[in-house]
Amino acid sequence: MTQYILSTISLGLLWAIMTLGVYITFRILNVADMSAEGSITLGAALAARMISEGGNPWLTLLAALVAGMAAGLITGILHTKLDIPALLSGILTMIGLYSVNLRVMGKANISLLRMETVYSGLERLLHSIGINGIEMGLPDLEKTLSIGILGAVMSFGLAFLMYWFFGTELGSAIRATGNNQKMVRAQGINTDTAIIIGLIISNGLVALCGAMIMQMQNFATVDMGTGSIVIGLASLIIGEVLFGKRNYMLRFLSVIFGAVTYRLVIALVLKMGLHSDFLKLFTALTVIFALSLPRIKAITADLTRKVRLALGGYGKGGRHA
Repeated sequence: MTQYILSTISLGLLWAIMTLGVYITFRILNVADMSAEGSITLGAALAARMISEGGNPWLTLLAALVAGMAAGLITGILHTKLDIPALLSGILTMIGLYSVNLRVMGKANISLLRMETVYSGLERLLHSIGINGIEMGLPDLEKTLSIGILGAVMSFGLAFLMYWFFGTELGSAIRATGNNQKMVRAQGINTDTAIIIGLIISNGLVALCGAMIMQMQNFATVDMGTGSIVIGLASLIIGEVLFGKRNYMLRFLSVIFGAVTYRLVIALVLKMGLHSDFLKLFTALTVIFALSLPRIKAITADLTRKVRLALGGYGKGGRHA
């Protein structure tokens, strides 16, 4: 059970990298970017192909980041320069990336069993300092800890880096573009450039996440990104609901905590007997509930107010009688 929880938290920290990318488009730019489902597979496919041919695992992360940024650039150009709606631009990029990913991989799936990954060196280091999972009754402890440590360093490091970036002049322009494009244009800021840069950063992070998840599971498939945008949204919304968004730094941290919480919830419902076939349905229902929560609260508050008024009027009527 201990290793199960540690594995779940470690996986959540990896998915947090994608959720940070989703946060940029859905919350900062206020754009529905569906290309993330293609970008995460692109990062995984490119990393898998490079490692299978003897490439350095760390260089694959950089390659995935750059490839994802290129995908974001394409989405941004389709949306801003060709005036294609943001949602459709993302879908078109995602569809195109399916063929690109299949071409990059050369086949529908690639296995990396017993090959070097970014976690391998840290696993050996943990073992050398006396952490032996087999002796402790936790066979995969070294790998789980290495994934968790690297995931934490990457996710929290990126969160602090994003906090700094969006406090700069360029970052503030991107934030302002998401809030009110007309006002930003009136100030002489090129909103098209701001949107493109935001999409580039977002898809770069998503592809980076794909490369890290692929090396964690030691294989890549051409359809591994299916439903990933819903996972990112669920993590984002759970983080905002549970951990709040009172200041900008807390918003980035809540994204990370939300991704970990989402994974813990999924692990819990699986332990309770939910069939794995219903996982995506459960995720979709979670997002629906979280998105409709403000409306549910408003309806509840309105009903409560009406009931109180009715009871108050009844009480007054009773006293007059």
